[in-house]
Amino acid sequence: MNRRNTFVLKILLFLFILNSLSLFLYFTYHSTKPSPSSSHPKLHTSHTLSPQNHSSKPWPILPSYLPWSQTPSSAPLHSCEAYFGNGFTGRHDLLPSFAGAAGWFRCWHSETLMSSICEGGRVRMVPERIQMEKGGESLMEVIGRKEDEELPFFQNGAFEVDGGEGFDKEKMVVDSEFLDRYVPRGEVVRHTMRDLISKIRIVGGKGFDCDEWIEEPTLLVTRFEYANLFHTVTDWYSAYVSSRVTDLPSRPRLIFVDGHCMSPLEETWRALFSSIRYAKNFSGTVCFRHAILSPLGYETALFKGLTEDINCDGTSAQELWHKPDNSKTARLSEFGEMVRAAFELPLNLHHGGKPLFGHNVLFVRREDYLAHPRHGGKIESRLSNEQEVFNSLKSWASNYKGCKVNLVNGLFAHMSMKDQVRAIQDASVIIGAHGAGLTHIVSALPKTVILEIISSQFRRPHFAYIARWKGLEYHAINLAGSHADPGTVINELVNIMKSLGC
Repeated sequence: MNRRNTFVLKILLFLFILNSLSLFLYFTYHSTKPSPSSSHPKLHTSHTLSPQNHSSKPWPILPSYLPWSQTPSSAPLHSCEAYFGNGFTGRHDLLPSFAGAAGWFRCWHSETLMSSICEGGRVRMVPERIQMEKGGESLMEVIGRKEDEELPFFQNGAFEVDGGEGFDKEKMVVDSEFLDRYVPRGEVVRHTMRDLISKIRIVGGKGFDCDEWIEEPTLLVTRFEYANLFHTVTDWYSAYVSSRVTDLPSRPRLIFVDGHCMSPLEETWRALFSSIRYAKNFSGTVCFRHAILSPLGYETALFKGLTEDINCDGTSAQELWHKPDNSKTARLSEFGEMVRAAFELPLNLHHGGKPLFGHNVLFVRREDYLAHPRHGGKIESRLSNEQEVFNSLKSWASNYKGCKVNLVNGLFAHMSMKDQVRAIQDASVIIGAHGAGLTHIVSALPKTVILEIISSQFRRPHFAYIARWKGLEYHAINLAGSHADPGTVINELVNIMKSLGC
C-alpha cells in the first residue's frame, strides 16, 4: 500500500512539474515574442524619454486564447475568424523600412470588415495641429459642451513620419485612392481615424525634433460615444484586436486622440492597457517608436453584426484547436477573459452543478445618471414596472424550493467597473431589460444563461447576437409595450433554474 501511495505521489509530482513548465513556456512565448517592428533599429536620441519605460503590463494567460495569424489561409473571407479580427492579412507598406527612410508606415487590411489597422515607426504627433478640447476633464467642469468641440479636426502634419536625412520634400503618406480602398468612410459621417490618416505626412529627418519620445508601442484611439457601454465595448474590442494583429509583446500604452471628458468607463481602459493619456495633455511634440492606429468601434463585428448577417456560433478554443470550423468563434470569449484578467479576477471559474452558496441571479437595472456633458441625467425606461418585477423576483427567490437563489440587485450606475464585471462573472443567470448594461455579458462565464426583457420599442438584436457569438444560452421575453407581467418573468426563470438542475 505504501509503495502504491509513493508511486501515485511521484506521478502527481511529475504532472505538476510538467504543467508548471508548460505554463512558463507559454507565458514566455506570449510575453517576449518580438513585435513586427523589432527589426527596425532602436531609437538613439538625446531627447526626453517617457519615464515609464519598464512598466508595460504583460499579456495575461487566457484560457480561450488562440494564435493570431497574418496568413490569409487562416481566416478565409467572411469566416468567423475574419469577422472577429483575425483577418487583417492584406499588408500595404506605404513607407517601407528598407526604402532608406528612418521611419516606416504600413496598414493591415481586412476585406471582410472593410477596415484597416495602420502602424508606423518614428511617428511624430503635433498636438497644436489638432483642433479639439483638451479632454480628460471631470464631467461637471464641462456641462453643456458641444460634441463638435470634443471631436478632433486634423490639420496637415498633425502626425508625421520621419523620412530620413535624404528626404528633402514633404509628402502625404496616403492619397484619396488608398483611403477609399482601404479606409472607406462607409456609413460613418465623421470618420475620425480616416481623417487622421489622411493628414499624416512624411518629412525630412533634419527637422524631426521632439519634446518627448515614447519608446513603448502606443495605441492611438479616437472615440465617439465614449459614455455608452455598448459603443465603448466595441472600441475596447477594436483596440484589443489592433494589439494582437500587430503582434505587440506586451499591452500597449494608449492615447485618446479626442477631447472627451472622463467617464466611469475609463476605469476599464486603464485596466486593459499599460497607461492612458490624452493627446492635448502633451505640452509639446511627442514621438513614438511604434504607433498603432486603432480602427473605429463601428468597424468591428460587434457593431456590423447589427446590420450584416454574421452567422457565427460561439464555442470553446479547445474545440477549435482540435477541429477548426469557419462557422464558429472563440474570440469574444477570449476578449471577455481579457477584461476579467485586466481587473485581476480569476479565470479558472466555471458554472457547473449546484454551487455551494447558491445560484446568483443578477438583475441588471437601469438608473438615472449623468452620462456626458449633453445628457440631462435621465435614462429612458425600457421596462416601465422594473421595480415591481424586481420586488416580485426578490419574493420568489426567498421562497424558491428548488435550491438556494441569490437575487443580486445590479445597480451598475453606482458600482465601479470592476464590481460590475465581478457581478457578471459570479452570475449563473443574467436578467434585464434591453439596455447598454447587458453588454457586460461579453465577460460572462461559458454556462451563464441570459434572459432579456424587450419592450416593443426596442426589439434590437444586440445581446442575442453577443450571447450567440459567445455560445451562451439566451432567452427573450418580448413585451407588447413596456410593462412586464411579473408572473411571466418568474415562470421563465423557473424553467431556466430547472435546466440548471435547480
